[in-house]
Amino acid sequence: MMVSHSRLRQIGWAAVLAACIGLFLVLSFRVHAVKSEVLLAERQIIALQRETILLETEFEARASQRQLADWNAVDFGYEAPRADQYLENERQLASLGSPRAPGAPSPIRVAVAQVENSGDANDARMLSPLTGKPVTLAAAAQAEAEAGFAEAFGSLLADASPVRSAHARTMLSAEVSE
Repeated sequence: MMVSHSRLRQIGWAAVLAACIGLFLVLSFRVHAVKSEVLLAERQIIALQRETILLETEFEARASQRQLADWNAVDFGYEAPRADQYLENERQLASLGSPRAPGAPSPIRVAVAQVENSGDANDARMLSPLTGKPVTLAAAAQAEAEAGFAEAFGSLLADASPVRSAHARTMLSAEVSE
């Protein structure tokens, strides 16, 4: 069977196209593999740079320990603590305290206002330092509004319920009288 010349040309082009696509896929996979190796190498470089900075800092700190030890011994007179300087509990710490000397400054104290409450809620109200008038706090105003709402809602429920209207009204009147 004879394949026509144009059919053979189409098959040839298809083979060339398939080879190009195959080479493109192989090349793109290779590029991605090299790219991931580069990213891994960059991460390792960053980790090594951080480790180098840490080691340099530690080296500088250890190099200055000799100088710090000299300063402690000569200039400041610091010494390492001895075993008998450690305390076992709070009682030993308290036993080290001494009473205040006569010329010592007095300790800091917290101011406390004594409010005389004669039973009237208006006596303990806050006054404005500018006007001298009583200040109504937002929380108190909201509590008063909620109490009014609860009372109105309770009476609405008592009116709407035919079964327990008498009991609800007695409960509501008992709460209001308290």
